[in-house]
Amino acid sequence: MAPFIVFLLLFSSLVHGHAQIEPKNEAFISLLVTQNGLDFVKELLVKKAVSSIISLRLRDIEKGANIPVVGNVYMSLSNITIYEIDVASSIVKPGETGVSIVASGVTCNLSMNWYYSYTTWLVPVRISDRGSAEVQVEVMQVDLILGLENQEGSLKLKLEDCSSYVKDISIKLDGGASWLYQGVVDAFEEQIGSAVENAITKKLKEGISKLDMYLGSLPKEVPVDDHASLNVTFVDNVLLSNSSVGFETNGLFIGRNASVPIPNFHHKNSEFPVSCAYSSKMLGITVDEAVFNSASGLYYDAKFMHWIVDKIPDQSLLNTAGWRFIVPQLYRKYPNHDMNLNISLSSPPIVEISNLKAGADVFADLTIDVLEKREVIPVACISLVIRASGSVKINGNNLVGAMKLDDFSMSLKWSTIGNLRMYLVQPVVWTLIETVFLPYANSHLSKGFPLPIIHGFTLQEAEIILSDSRVTVCSDVSFSESNFSSNSFSR
Repeated sequence: MAPFIVFLLLFSSLVHGHAQIEPKNEAFISLLVTQNGLDFVKELLVKKAVSSIISLRLRDIEKGANIPVVGNVYMSLSNITIYEIDVASSIVKPGETGVSIVASGVTCNLSMNWYYSYTTWLVPVRISDRGSAEVQVEVMQVDLILGLENQEGSLKLKLEDCSSYVKDISIKLDGGASWLYQGVVDAFEEQIGSAVENAITKKLKEGISKLDMYLGSLPKEVPVDDHASLNVTFVDNVLLSNSSVGFETNGLFIGRNASVPIPNFHHKNSEFPVSCAYSSKMLGITVDEAVFNSASGLYYDAKFMHWIVDKIPDQSLLNTAGWRFIVPQLYRKYPNHDMNLNISLSSPPIVEISNLKAGADVFADLTIDVLEKREVIPVACISLVIRASGSVKINGNNLVGAMKLDDFSMSLKWSTIGNLRMYLVQPVVWTLIETVFLPYANSHLSKGFPLPIIHGFTLQEAEIILSDSRVTVCSDVSFSESNFSSNSFSR
């Protein structure tokens, strides 16, 4: 709970209302895959396709042919196996109708066994022979057109078109009569090419189907803790341009407990963020401040933004003796009594993200409690308005940050020990904020919270762009096959 709660003390909202109805069809986290990102994914897909095709066995081929001088010959090819494939070049291009992937200059090596038998009027005995052969398929091209759409909150991948074309084949026979080579070429060249085309097309269709099932099985909620999840339901249509593919997810924090109210927030800016559209980075992720609002409101309504401080660097301030010259009447009424500081937020924090910084106002009540035997006695309450500014960065797949105190104001809310000289109390409160509140907050801000990145992918060399009400991450990515084991998002 703590990392998220404290993080959201800084990054929350300009909106005060929090317990309403969740805008399920609005998007607050947007993802933009640039051309460089598409190229990266394309290379992964090509590599995966090649590995799935290697060792692929094609159906046996048999045919009768009339060979001059020899006569009618029965020939068959068996154990036809692709053992090597190379893709010279490939391109990926998004467009209005989908994403096109073209692999050209593809070469494919096959091994196979051959067999023939025949009889002639000269020799009334059946003659047969067998051996092995190597086949190289050259100058092959493979075309894919993939459609992407939002289907009830999940991504649907559709194979709009899949075709392959073999231009040339060379065959090397091991053994056999001299006439056999030309007979095999004439009889089987077209069939071998067609078999390769059909087998590769079929394998690619199977791969796309599996990828579609994987995307469709991605969860629509990512658990954050026992109380909250991140709603990663896809909303709106997939946005295709000639150089990028954009996705939008709801992105708000939602309660895992039905009794916890669900926040209601809306965009300040309804345009799809394109801060990374012209960047050399592979991926852009834009987080609307409403995401932080939703978490702030949810945890506030669930009464988690409250804690008791009983240990601080200057422990003398947790005894009335340490306040002897600051609030004399406190010491006179409760001499040498231990104390607690009870801190609770009086309303969800307020944040404003601009082009220059992320600034936050935190409204809190600081209640001074005196401990007398087993009784906790509240003696005074001070209202605080803490104004802080923050920095944001990426650590792994987490959005992390740090905050520093700009200034604060305070006023006495109530007291059972008479008036307090606030100008004397203020340095003590400043010390508490600097030595207790900020280090505690920053220890959790440094952990941050996870962005919705699929397992196996890791952000690399990320850049942060602050704009009106948004935080945008422009980043390259790396991929690890060993971490790509579950159909879920990173946590």
